[in-house]
Amino acid sequence: MRVLELWRYPVKSLQGERLAEAEIDALGVAGDRRWALFDRDSGLGLTARRVPELLFGAARLRPDGRVEVVLPDGTVTGDDAVLSAWLGRRVELREALEDGDDVPTYEAPTDEEVPDPTEWLQWEGAPGPFHDSPRIRLSLVSTGTLGPWDRRRFRANVVLDGEGEDRLQGREAVLGEVRVRVGVPIARCVMTTRPQPGGIGRDTSVLKTIHRERGGLLAVRAAVLQPGTVRVGDVLAPTAD
Repeated sequence: MRVLELWRYPVKSLQGERLAEAEIDALGVAGDRRWALFDRDSGLGLTARRVPELLFGAARLRPDGRVEVVLPDGTVTGDDAVLSAWLGRRVELREALEDGDDVPTYEAPTDEEVPDPTEWLQWEGAPGPFHDSPRIRLSLVSTGTLGPWDRRRFRANVVLDGEGEDRLQGREAVLGEVRVRVGVPIARCVMTTRPQPGGIGRDTSVLKTIHRERGGLLAVRAAVLQPGTVRVGDVLAPTAD
């Protein structure tokens, strides 16, 4: 399998940016999920599970390493007041702490389509960058696994041309200059059904099909054993056992 696309999502739940190459370390793609929006009144982090409007904003890194948000009307900002006006609530754009001691708590979804009742509870993310779990730092999915679904629904860091990532579970592999250990598949949530820019409509059949045919799992997580650079066109190849 070869790398077809590389993606970085600087702000959790916002649209990201497609890359030609990416620096990857133990925390995943450099700058990925490095920022998140938090409700200033509740203190809880926001995701598109609860606030689907987030999917219509986009985030990108500037050359100086700062982040900027592009709103649906084209406004480019990093100002909390402007972001608050967009979302209709008092929010702040928060960068993950370097020491990783702060574990954020996020708002639970309130969508009737969530199949697992535990999803209704508030949940904690990972320390450091705002990933859902400390085990999900780098995500990979193949076009063979996705089939006709638009890959943008699943927000994977690495989109592979081919198929077979599920069969690498528990094995080590080389991805460009990076060495990874492929972990268990990723449980999918209601975000996969949300409408997004670019003609992606609301489609509740996506999550229903994943639960019916794949046990609720799609794409795989990977732990980074050796950091380095990954480029479009690089091969994902398992190492010899």
